[in-house]
Amino acid sequence: MPLSRRTLLASATTAALPATTPGHRERLRTGFERLAAGGYSVLDGRRVGIVTNPTGVTRDTEHIVDVMHRDPRVRLTAVFGPEHGFRGTAQAGGSEGRYDDPATGLPVYDTYLKSGRPLADVFTASGVDTVVFDIQDVGARFYTYIWTLYDCMEAAQLAGKRFVVLDRPNPVTGREALGPVLHKEFATFVGRQPIAQAHGMTVAELARLFNGEFLATPVPLETVRMSGWKRSGFYDASGLPWVPPSPNMPTPDTALVYSGTCLFEGTNLSEGRGTTRPFELLGAEGIDGRWAAAANEEGLPGVRFREAYFAPTFSKFQGRTVGGVQVHVTDRAAYDPVRTGIALLVTARKAWSGFAWRSDDWIDKLTGSAQVRTMIDAGAGTDEVTGAWQEELAAFRRVRKGYLLYT
Repeated sequence: MPLSRRTLLASATTAALPATTPGHRERLRTGFERLAAGGYSVLDGRRVGIVTNPTGVTRDTEHIVDVMHRDPRVRLTAVFGPEHGFRGTAQAGGSEGRYDDPATGLPVYDTYLKSGRPLADVFTASGVDTVVFDIQDVGARFYTYIWTLYDCMEAAQLAGKRFVVLDRPNPVTGREALGPVLHKEFATFVGRQPIAQAHGMTVAELARLFNGEFLATPVPLETVRMSGWKRSGFYDASGLPWVPPSPNMPTPDTALVYSGTCLFEGTNLSEGRGTTRPFELLGAEGIDGRWAAAANEEGLPGVRFREAYFAPTFSKFQGRTVGGVQVHVTDRAAYDPVRTGIALLVTARKAWSGFAWRSDDWIDKLTGSAQVRTMIDAGAGTDEVTGAWQEELAAFRRVRKGYLLYT
């Protein structure tokens, strides 16, 4: 995946907004905070529609749609809702449909499962000329909001619209990309393009990457970057309130493990949906303490596994008590979520005779190829499985480097 020649010409420009005073270490400010501080100059004279959800909030938890709606400097005319909806009323795999927002009267259009020309037609029908994106991501390839970003960028280009991305932190840091890279023949809404399973980028950086590497024709793109964010920073260093980006992402701790333990969606084990610790609790009927013991014997850095029993209130094993593990991150700087997820798959298969992949091979969509599934089925260990993707990961890291905005 060589660095595109379009990088300098077609990647996002960063909007010229107030900068930090030299020598002064400013608190983190999101893209929206900097947009507002600059008097919304990036949106001056434009008919604006915004793609957002409940995470699009200010530091004092007011939604940016409400803020922009009452500000005469912004001509906000439409809202576009992703999976779970603009106000977040829908569960996984659902959306809110088309309606008028009771708080603002603005028309809300549904983007979920729309792409290409049908989504471009939604933008055209809305009458906007600039589409703004502001959603908190969690750093994993299969978290669908980044593909909402991709689809909206592609549709905006088809509809002749300008695109602006307001940046927010990657809550699990932007230190490094981890895990297997998607193979294009496995592309779905949980992975449109060949990026790493834990991409280590912000949404503005991803937008630049999408524009420079993957869109057939780049969209007119601007990014409003953050100030005060460091790639090594976890979410609690941001000083920002955490709003669950989706119903099963309740805390930053969930995001920390998600890029690895979400792989259990591709198995017959519970990934902890229906508990207060989704993706930290994993299990199934018939599993006992042998799994936690085997997982701890892997000697993974920064994590321990506790034998745990729980009864999900919905999803897999609803209302039934299951056994398994709770993932306890002890050193998040040393913790590798993707390696941990693979180790848990390897040890679960060995410790529990009932282990099975989902019949639709969903694990292949999550990991980006059939390689993880077939290697584990063949008896490969954690080192062998994780070693198999290092070459393609190194290639992605080289490309990724050209689109980073922060140190």
